Amino acid sequence: MTKDTIFQKTDCPDEFTFNRQVVEVFDDMLERSIPGYHQTTGMISDLLRHFCRPGERVYDLGCSTGTTLLELARQLSEMNLVFFGLDSSAAMIEKAQLKARMLSRKQNVNFLELDILAAELDECGAVLLNYTLQFLRPPLRPRFLKKVYAALRPGGILIVCEKVISHRPVINRAYINLYLDFKRRQGYSETEIAKKREALENILVPFSIHENLDLIKESGFTETESFFQWFNFVSFLSIKK
Repeated sequence: MTKDTIFQKTDCPDEFTFNRQVVEVFDDMLERSIPGYHQTTGMISDLLRHFCRPGERVYDLGCSTGTTLLELARQLSEMNLVFFGLDSSAAMIEKAQLKARMLSRKQNVNFLELDILAAELDECGAVLLNYTLQFLRPPLRPRFLKKVYAALRPGGILIVCEKVISHRPVINRAYINLYLDFKRRQGYSETEIAKKREALENILVPFSIHENLDLIKESGFTETESFFQWFNFVSFLSIKK
């Protein structure tokens, strides 16, 4: 795994994009930037085992380098689920396909370079949106989630993991400071933290917990609960009736 040093460099990007430079360090970036990353993956695996039927389709929309999907395929091999990872970044999909070949899991894990906003989804048992919604322009999110809802079979599940904000200023500031402390403990310098935050400005647009819940409900889901939270990082489970 290549260490993330992108924002140590003098020529670091002014705006965050999922280009080849980011792809090469993305796995390290995820592990050092998302609290509870491995724990959440394990919980998602448990939820898929509980709610999915053997042999059915599972989508990961915005799959990046495929790390989560490949780990789920490993943990759930006995269920023979058919996994589809979609991402609009050619460099991300290329990396995901390479990892799938190296791990000999090509038979039930498929990675496709597609715009998730335009992609047609077949009926499925589960859809994963792991830190994906926050990168979609807010006006596009309602229609996108309605498409996801329509693709799920009755009893199918949507899993949404997001960075969130609080509209209570004191709490929001506390959560931000705690997250900055987390990143410092992962070895990121003050300069790296500041530069990345600037690069993500207006690219990553988080909602509050209640705004996410309202968005999910408006798309058709009537049963939603959080199953993990670390300050300003939350994971939601929604079930289609």
